[in-house]
Amino acid sequence: MADVIIRLGVMINAFTNSGDLREDNDIKQGTIAEILNVRQATYSRYETGTLEIPLADLVKLSEFYNTSVDYLLGLTTEKTPYKR
Repeated sequence: MADVIIRLGVMINAFTNSGDLREDNDIKQGTIAEILNVRQATYSRYETGTLEIPLADLVKLSEFYNTSVDYLLGLTTEKTPYKR
């Protein structure tokens, strides 16, 4: 099954929450790229919004940062993940 691609207009401006989290935790882009199994340049394009991030990678990031996908996309300012 092919990865689902996020196609939200909000993505271009809001995915920088991931970059903010990464920088706040002193993590290099290359480290996150390894977690997602992509090249550093690809991850950089995710952060800048020039490349749409696959849903599976977005979920991996939310789990890594212990936050919600909504926070990563800028749909909420609440970093705490939802209860499962």
